[in-house]
Order: sequence, then structure tokens, then C-alpha cells
Amino acid sequence: MADLLNKIGTILPSELQKGSGAAAKTETGGDSFSDILKKTINETNELQVHGEQAATDIATGQVKDLHQAAIAIDKAETSMKLILEVRNKAVSAYKEILRTQM
Repeated sequence: MADLLNKIGTILPSELQKGSGAAAKTETGGDSFSDILKKTINETNELQVHGEQAATDIATGQVKDLHQAAIAIDKAETSMKLILEVRNKAVSAYKEILRTQM
């Protein structure tokens, strides 16, 4: 299982790979959740830009290394899926809080 997580960790944005270590850092005055989220969104945007450039290079025949282009596209796709899942979980948690009676 740990080996699988390490393999997955190589394609995820670096800020989300930190996991609970980032949460512990917040308690000592480090980055907050919103800062980590902003950094991850920016990194996902960069991966999307690189993925789009790789796809354009493939389409125009200017690709130098097809394997690296495919990896860039896959990283962008996986990163976007991760961000969408984080968004979905946040919306779900918000709705759950709204349903909570006091």
C-alpha cells in the first residue's frame, strides 16, 4: 500500500503530498489550509498549461518526446481530478453543516 501511495505521490501536486505534515505546520504558525489550497490550485493551473502545450505540440507535430508529452497530459488530468474531488468534498461538508440542527 505504501508503495502505491509513493507512486501516486509522484503525480500529485507537491503541497497535497505533505498531508498531515502540513496541518501540523499550521499549528506552529506555518501555512494555513487556504494558503496550501491556493498553492495547489496554482500548481494545477501550471500543470494544465504544460498539458495543453504538450497536446498542442503533439497535434502540430512539434513534439520532441512523445512519452514526456503524454506524461504531462496525464499529470494535468490527474491534478484536475484531484482538485475537483477536493471541491466536491468541501461542498458536501458545507451542505452537511447547513443541514445540522442546533
